[in-house]
Amino acid sequence: WQKREISNFDYLMYLNTLAGRSYNDYMQYPVFPWVLADYHSETLNLTNPHTFRDLSKPMGAQTVERKRKFIQRYNEVEKSEGDLSAQCHYCTHYSSAIIVASYLVRMEPFTQTFCSLQGGSFDVADRMFHSVKSTWESASRDNMSDVRELIPEFFYLPEFLTNANHFEFGCMQDGTVLGDVQLPPWADGDPHKFILLHRQALESDYVSAHLHRWIDLIFGYKQHGSAAVEAVNTYHPYFYGDKMDLNNIKDPLIKSTILGFISNFGQIPKQV
Repeated sequence: WQKREISNFDYLMYLNTLAGRSYNDYMQYPVFPWVLADYHSETLNLTNPHTFRDLSKPMGAQTVERKRKFIQRYNEVEKSEGDLSAQCHYCTHYSSAIIVASYLVRMEPFTQTFCSLQGGSFDVADRMFHSVKSTWESASRDNMSDVRELIPEFFYLPEFLTNANHFEFGCMQDGTVLGDVQLPPWADGDPHKFILLHRQALESDYVSAHLHRWIDLIFGYKQHGSAAVEAVNTYHPYFYGDKMDLNNIKDPLIKSTILGFISNFGQIPKQV
């Protein structure tokens, strides 16, 4: 990878596999980074550093104000291992079954998966994945319970962005009928162009030079411990599957609560 003999995409897939992530498990689906911060320009400038997301920081620390709020949350909660109010920056996760299914909801079998996870129906239209720009704004700035990252399909599969099956997702509060995913202006409304430019961004010189910082957060030494605290990158203890010894938990109610928590909210990849 350092010799540029394999692509950033291939390297990330390799790390995901090494960390136990798989297309066969929605709860441990491969996780990829947001690489761009520009979803409003008419043209995408991949030579401008400001075009890109800060890969050295998790999604919860992309703005100064957001980072301050999560640090405040961490400091306000006294440490209490095994409790739902345990000390952490984030009580939600960057990758979970519902996040994966929501991204891919326009394609089967993910449509049925999403509905089953939602209790048999689609979500309220305003909460459905409908716009790349608004999803970025939610995950990087606006929503304190949203720190989601991306999935590999954002870099190779244009079909997941179109409602080719004509599912009826309903209308948003402003009257917009949900259909195809709204793309940034620089994609010219073309899913193939979006995927092409997004993949170019992933393989760009800027991302190649900074990707290791994101890898440290997700797969490396900033995953937990003091380095994670310093990086504003700690999650609820239940998310660290390999750190939870369920065999030692005798109370079946507590055990089922933990398992339900993990299946609903996601798991940290194995540290590589």
